[in-house]
Amino acid sequence: MEIINSPVEFEWDIHNVEHVRKHKVESGECEQVFFNVPLTVESDPIHSRAEARYFALGKTNTNRTLVIIFTVRKTKIRVVTARDASKKERINHET
Repeated sequence: MEIINSPVEFEWDIHNVEHVRKHKVESGECEQVFFNVPLTVESDPIHSRAEARYFALGKTNTNRTLVIIFTVRKTKIRVVTARDASKKERINHET
């Protein structure tokens, strides 16, 4: 699935920065996930009402596994929310 163009840019503002911080995730950690492997990206049709949303599962530089819900606006990734992956998600990602 080719949804992210290179070079990768991110769209951050006070709203999405504060939202991911509520889940104890920093914006820099979200960005790291998109540059590390393995990275799983799938469409999220259930939450794709006003715009297409996607689900990413990957690791930060410190090996923290995150789930990131995001959209692509023009050429930028806009993180909608992020959280730690569940145990089941981590196991599935590692296999």
